[in-house]
Amino acid sequence: MEDDLLQKTIGEAARTARERLGLTQAQVAQKAGMSAQVYGRIERGGMMPSVPALRRLAAALGVSPAVLLDMSPREVPATDKDLSPETRKAVGLLRTWPESKVAVGCGLLRVLDAAPMRDE
Repeated sequence: MEDDLLQKTIGEAARTARERLGLTQAQVAQKAGMSAQVYGRIERGGMMPSVPALRRLAAALGVSPAVLLDMSPREVPATDKDLSPETRKAVGLLRTWPESKVAVGCGLLRVLDAAPMRDE
């Protein structure tokens, strides 16, 4: 991905995450330890954040840096090699979900966990 496109991608993802949280640019900037002007430039796609700034920004927005980089779950390396392929797929999908959807998913998993299963 070219730098200009990557800058715009990061900015759009940051704006989407910020708006989802109902925060102002100044609030996100403060949480990320940067000036509101710098954050505004990043969000408008006019500035590429450094790696440490990207990490702080992701933490401030409550998302993975992969979300800001618009990386699909398949592009994000698995951190736990002991997981089955099915479990890794499920974890990758969960990482892309908003908190409200994760809560519903957890409820469904509890129901499935409590249900008797036929051995096949």
